[in-house]
Amino acid sequence: QVQLVESGGGSVQAGGSLRLSCGASGTASNSNVFTVNTAKWYRQAPGKAREWVALMTPHGPSNVRESVRGRFTISADDTSNMMYLQMNNLKPEDTAVYFCNVEIQMKPYWGPGTQVTVSS
Repeated sequence: QVQLVESGGGSVQAGGSLRLSCGASGTASNSNVFTVNTAKWYRQAPGKAREWVALMTPHGPSNVRESVRGRFTISADDTSNMMYLQMNNLKPEDTAVYFCNVEIQMKPYWGPGTQVTVSS
């Protein structure tokens, strides 16, 4: 059973940076599960729907939503089952619980989420 766990959340002031990590365990392949499948970061702010933030596909470029373009970067470590979300110049509207997600054979897997709070 594939399990994902996020880490790296916290409280920062506007303009600050955080690096979120997502680790995967229970995968059958020796490859990084985040580079051979479609992998995404989502976030959910209080009272709002969950929204995608960034994605990576196995054979295409990565992408981020317009509101974080130029500030957030998604990446993965080829030597381990890790995925990252580098978040710079954080804004109060980035406050949310952030989730990592990977689709393996069309089945989605989610982590429990990590809280990011940005104060003005």
